[in-house]
Amino acid sequence: MKNSARTARRPDRSGEAGWTVLETLIVLAIVMILTATVGFMGVKNLEKAKLVSARSQVETFSIALQSYYLDCGKYPTAEQGLGALWEKPNTMPEPKGWDGPYLSKRVPLDPWGNEYLYEVPGESGLPFGITSYGADGAEGGEGSDADVTSW
Repeated sequence: MKNSARTARRPDRSGEAGWTVLETLIVLAIVMILTATVGFMGVKNLEKAKLVSARSQVETFSIALQSYYLDCGKYPTAEQGLGALWEKPNTMPEPKGWDGPYLSKRVPLDPWGNEYLYEVPGESGLPFGITSYGADGAEGGEGSDADVTSW
């Protein structure tokens, strides 16, 4: 009887070749371009998110200041600052009727790591003003450097 066991044959790959170095470099270049594009879009969206966050925080402070005013009959002084929304001021004039805290946590820094500027009275005859100077931390600017204000 003949041995009918078949031997496994490997397919003939003599006509096939793997990726060339040039093809590999082209694919890597495309991947790097796509990664850079997505990265730049992420940075742009991050700056936009910081502006939105600063506007939201300024609005939250404005609402808390209105509640403070309703309880105390006046706004905190510039010396007492926004901290008066979290902790009862012990500087003169001491607020009567303080029923805080008016914020759920201490006053944070703005999204760029700077303190918010609180002034009494505010711009254009408003009772108060709250300002974040944006990414550059300086007055004025455009884009992510633009000031975020309560007015």
